[in-house]
Amino acid sequence: MIGTVLGIDPGNSGALALISSTGEYLDGADMPCVADGTKGRQTVNAVLLAALIRGWAPTCAYCEFVGARPTDAKVAAFSFGRCRGAIEGALGALRIPVTMLTVPTWRRAVGLPPGATKEMARGEAIRRWPAHAAMFARVRDDGRAEAALIGVAGLLREARP
Repeated sequence: MIGTVLGIDPGNSGALALISSTGEYLDGADMPCVADGTKGRQTVNAVLLAALIRGWAPTCAYCEFVGARPTDAKVAAFSFGRCRGAIEGALGALRIPVTMLTVPTWRRAVGLPPGATKEMARGEAIRRWPAHAAMFARVRDDGRAEAALIGVAGLLREARP
């Protein structure tokens, strides 16, 4: 039986969303970052991340699968990897199972077309949860929208026979 689900859009500009077992948007937050990295770069703070997740107490999590791409700069690839490690570490320490979903998988599950943009994800989130439209109002709120949709994609994945 699935309780609340945590959707995660990883990265320094990513976000987290708490979704009910019926697909209702319950809460969301931007990825907790602090400027304590090399040269003052933003990095995900694992302590803040774990505290946020612990407070929500989801039964499971779904996270966008990320990995280094050949076109990524070394610093960017390392930063993304560090973020993924913080997410997996926090969830592991809290004993919350996590499933990684590729971009095409979660987008297809929520009805976004191939090649969908982040702007389209924001539009879909506003359509699904009009009472929470303010959470997705700004262009930079795409991480919040994607995190929420990733959570819904996870729910839909579990509902399949």
